[in-house]
Amino acid sequence: MEPINIIYQTAEDGLADTIKPRLEDAGADCSRILVIDESEKDLTINDSRIEAAIRQTNAKMIIFDPIQAFLGRNVDINRANETRAITKKLGAIAERTGCAIILVGHMNKGSGVKAAYRGLGSIDFYAVVRSVLLIGRVPNNPDIRAIAHIKGNLAPLGKTMAFQLGESGFAWMSQYEITADELLGNNDYPRDAKFQEAVKFLTSLYEKGNTYSATEIAELGAQEDIKMRTLSKAKKALGIESVRNGNNWNWMQE
Repeated sequence: MEPINIIYQTAEDGLADTIKPRLEDAGADCSRILVIDESEKDLTINDSRIEAAIRQTNAKMIIFDPIQAFLGRNVDINRANETRAITKKLGAIAERTGCAIILVGHMNKGSGVKAAYRGLGSIDFYAVVRSVLLIGRVPNNPDIRAIAHIKGNLAPLGKTMAFQLGESGFAWMSQYEITADELLGNNDYPRDAKFQEAVKFLTSLYEKGNTYSATEIAELGAQEDIKMRTLSKAKKALGIESVRNGNNWNWMQE
């Protein structure tokens, strides 16, 4: 895949002290990460600078993080008739320019409801966009985040993927067996027979003091019909640590 230019507008983190170091740690080419200057005028979705910047830089993706910060003072995020005008405008820009538009949103504090209704503001955001990804911490394993595909109008839903974010930085893991509801904490993780089986399985692997990568663990577990989610619970219970090795993570037991 050829490298692309990306416009990243954020209202929460500093570009110099937070965003750029994170991008560099992840191996990004920062010369391709662009920003629309807001030093003299705040940017809103209705600003003509958005489409102009896309065309000028030939950007193939623009990110608004979070979308709430770019709606403007006169837009009520909870009113569908007002947010629909925003999403319609963004859709038109995407069609005219061929640029993908990513809207980052926060979750509300509700619980026990479907993922579609947990986003802040009008459900219209969820209804209009073509694809929705839910990102959250895996319960009982705070160093692991999972990305669940909960809506896809143009293609089948993708598999849930996980990444680890610890003291050593960011690293992709593998597919992760967890539902969106579980990711939101709507379901508990019982210590069932499968969990006990995972504990025995990992104990047998580490009897001789071996070290395994997370990918190897997932593959070996799959041979025993043990899901990665269950293995991660057992890992935590056994005190197995994750240690970064290049772009991968090793599971090590002291």
